[in-house]
Amino acid sequence: MLSIYPACFFKEKKGYSVVFPDLNWLATCGDNESDAMSRAVDCLAGYLYSMEMDGEKVPKASSMNDISLKEVAAELDTDAKNAFINMVSVDVAEYAKNHFEKSVRKTLTIPAWLNEAAQEKKINFSQTLQEALLSKVRGV
Repeated sequence: MLSIYPACFFKEKKGYSVVFPDLNWLATCGDNESDAMSRAVDCLAGYLYSMEMDGEKVPKASSMNDISLKEVAAELDTDAKNAFINMVSVDVAEYAKNHFEKSVRKTLTIPAWLNEAAQEKKINFSQTLQEALLSKVRGV
C-alpha cells in the first residue's frame, strides 16, 4: 500500500533540507533536488516502517493545501523564499522487503576444528553469527 505525505523542501546554500511536518518534523537532506527526494523516500520508509514495527499508530497525512510553508519555515527559523512542498510516496512493505528485510550472503573462514565441533552440536551458523553481530553492534 502506498503511503503519501507532504514534505517541505528548503533550498540551502548547499543542497536541500526536507521536513515532514506531519511526522514529528522528521527531516533529511540532499545535495540537489533529486538527491533530496531520494533521501526523503528513504527517510519516510524508514520512519513508517519503524512505527509499524513498534506498533505505533501512523499519523494521517495532511493535504498539500493544509501545509503552510511560511508557518513551517517560521517554526524551523528558516526562510521560505526558495522552498516548495511536494508529496513523497513510498510502498513501505515493498521498500522494507528490498532494503530492511533482505538477507545477504556472507562467506567466512573458521578453523576446521571449530567447524567440526559446531556441526557436532548442530549449531546454526547463520543464527549464531547474527546473534554475535547484534551483540557487538549494540555494545552488549
